[in-house]
Amino acid sequence: MAQIDELLQYLKQHKGSDLHLAAGLEPRVRVNGELRAVEDQTQLTDEGLRKLLREIASDAQWRVYDEEHDVDFAYGLEGVGRFRVNFFVQERGAGAVMRLIPEKIVPLEELQLPKAIEGLVQLRKGLVVVTGPTGSGKSTTLAAIVDKINRTCAKHILTLEEPVEFVHENKKSVISHREVGLHTKGFGPGLRAVIRQDADVVLVGEMRDYETISLALTAAEMGMLVFGTLHTNNAPKTIDRIIDTFPSDEQAHVRLSLAESLAGIVAQLLLPTSDGKGRVAAIEILLKNKALPNIIRENNIGMLGSFIQQGKADGMQLMDDALFDLVQAKRVDPRDAYMKATEKERFEPLLPRE
Repeated sequence: MAQIDELLQYLKQHKGSDLHLAAGLEPRVRVNGELRAVEDQTQLTDEGLRKLLREIASDAQWRVYDEEHDVDFAYGLEGVGRFRVNFFVQERGAGAVMRLIPEKIVPLEELQLPKAIEGLVQLRKGLVVVTGPTGSGKSTTLAAIVDKINRTCAKHILTLEEPVEFVHENKKSVISHREVGLHTKGFGPGLRAVIRQDADVVLVGEMRDYETISLALTAAEMGMLVFGTLHTNNAPKTIDRIIDTFPSDEQAHVRLSLAESLAGIVAQLLLPTSDGKGRVAAIEILLKNKALPNIIRENNIGMLGSFIQQGKADGMQLMDDALFDLVQAKRVDPRDAYMKATEKERFEPLLPRE
């Protein structure tokens, strides 16, 4: 048994999401969004931490870490769960973050997400982007959507991740999990191969660069349903980020491509619950209708706020409205909502007077 396994068991027992290790600090775990020191642990040395990390890395993974000072992979611990692992180097020496991937995929029906998200399962083609900062629940939402498709549709679902997080069993659909670095050299080569693999649904773990975004758009244009992630906070910033990834002389063409391909954006933020016992998601939803392509083509991104408000009957929702509803329902503290809100003056009357 690897020594690090005891820390991973501690993380699970204390209902944490991430284990943080860094030379010069004692181990810490993230619980309900806050980092806490692990009890009865001393500061890690660079040599001691590297010894811990080496036990769970393959020779190939350790070679990458040694040469590039950064490596991603998945690690499974029987009886505890699977972990998304990142080794890195920081100013005091080695570092690592290990995120617990829930063993059970929570069904979409149990996540208490807006009904419009279930509608994404019925789409036949297009690009759906799930956005939000690290730790906002993007992977959980996407896993639930893929699970619903898997349970209800006979399709070929292909996931392309670094590393593979949630592992789905074949149900009504056939699922192919591909890990970057293990099953394909990169997101680009993996996406180029999708065309030859007769995929109906493609999950791209992260649309991180020009090539990946370009190929994801191409796959959506060719009639596939493509799900991808970005680290943006709302729908307008997501559209701007996609277009700004391309050189200026290509942006007009990309705007046309995105106008036709974009089927929806789901932006998520996680906030602590008012009782301090958990976290709850605030979600912005943009869906495609006849007017959206024109807004994107004509670069009228500033109109998206009013467009989403006008689409409430179709399930669209602004982030500030989602935050306001959570405060009204007393599920989150007004100050936490205020800190996340775009139009902060709307939330000022809700703040307690000092």
